[in-house]
Amino acid sequence: MELNGIGYHVEQYGEGEPLLLLHGFTGSADTWRPLIPFWQDFRLIAVDLIGHGRTEAPKSADRYRMEQAAADLTALLDELGIEKVNVLGYSMGGRLALSFAMWHPHRIRRLVFESSSPGLKTEAERRARREADEALAHMIERNGVRAFVDHWEQLPLFATQKRLPEPVRAAIRRERLRHTEQGLANSLRGMGTGVQPSWWKRLREIQAPVLLLCGEHDEKFCRIAADMHEQLANSELICVQEAGHAIHVEQPGIFAKIVSEFIKKGEV
Repeated sequence: MELNGIGYHVEQYGEGEPLLLLHGFTGSADTWRPLIPFWQDFRLIAVDLIGHGRTEAPKSADRYRMEQAAADLTALLDELGIEKVNVLGYSMGGRLALSFAMWHPHRIRRLVFESSSPGLKTEAERRARREADEALAHMIERNGVRAFVDHWEQLPLFATQKRLPEPVRAAIRRERLRHTEQGLANSLRGMGTGVQPSWWKRLREIQAPVLLLCGEHDEKFCRIAADMHEQLANSELICVQEAGHAIHVEQPGIFAKIVSEFIKKGEV
């Protein structure tokens, strides 16, 4: 599907209340495939975000900016004939979901943020993160995707995933390895936490119901979720036990049930 000049890979499943699924960095629509059986009541729309999976990875990092990615989501909804949608975003996908909601609030029914953030609070933090992401982008370009994935899998953020069954870990690794150097590097440069707008001071503008999810072993993002919960006008916060950053992988059944119940609250 072509959206604003970029060839996007989009998958759809089922009928009913629309639920737009936005994966994290190094993910794709494949991220959500194990959860499809739990969500048969919904019209699921799973997107490979720009630079990821089977979606195009343009040369210019500017094309990956949040403003552009959010405009692509608007074009996607227009193409599918959907006026308002529920959005679930994981990590980077959650930052995109929030940005989309800030710029296009009339397109939102309900929002689910899994292990995500509104960006960084200070310019000093944002500058440091941009420098770190640029160094990481150079490493990807220099050493290739496989070396980067080896590095990425050792981050403390994903330590709890080492307890997952080997077939699950292997599937996640295959998904990560399908990416390109250009796509991942430019995603960091264009959509990284240090580049995107900081939404902390504008969270109260979000009027749509919001569900904030964090894993109990992911202390950093549980703190972020608690701070967001205090500022959002209409939010729920759930800390999922025995889970880290990727709740949908570590506790898929519980995660799917929580999301389903939240989305169904908005059905008429």
